[in-house]
Amino acid sequence: MKEPYRIEGKKTMGLELAAQFGWKLPDAIFYPTGGGTGLIGMWKAFDELETLGWIGSERPKMFAVQASGCAPIVRAFEAGEEHAERWEDASTVAAGIRVPKAVGDFMILRAVRESGGQALAVGDPAILKAVNAAAKQDGLLLCPEGGATLAAYHQALNTGLVDEDDRVVLFNCATGLKYPMPEAPQALDRTRPIDFDAL
Repeated sequence: MKEPYRIEGKKTMGLELAAQFGWKLPDAIFYPTGGGTGLIGMWKAFDELETLGWIGSERPKMFAVQASGCAPIVRAFEAGEEHAERWEDASTVAAGIRVPKAVGDFMILRAVRESGGQALAVGDPAILKAVNAAAKQDGLLLCPEGGATLAAYHQALNTGLVDEDDRVVLFNCATGLKYPMPEAPQALDRTRPIDFDAL
């Protein structure tokens, strides 16, 4: 929100999403929300696409996903506030959503509320578990922010905020390669023969 035209650039996420879904938007979007410019940009894109007549008035439920160690939007959403107070002593493994005070907080909250969505917080253990599960089950190396959306999606499924049959998009805004990799105690030793059965 501080840089000129950044929100216009972030709109492309919404434009590409609409195009790839055949001009019918998904039922829900889970977005890792720090500054929230991407969520705001998508919401703006959907409004402009409707004005152009390319889509109808239906909108996805927007889920602003934050880490429980830095969740100013969640706190404001739950309190019914228009602005989010600064989150003191912010702490989470997901550095991209460790934003104590979003400049566009009121626009994030407005989009989430207008869409019938929610602001959800997930803890670091759930984030890391989701990252690990995606790697093992799907071969995807999510960043912790993407892991947060996966953890929040499971939370929303369990509480009935979304249904298994809903068309849902989870945003993973980076790669796990940006973060230190865990130790690999069973790494290959180039000086020894490879035991393929042990792999």
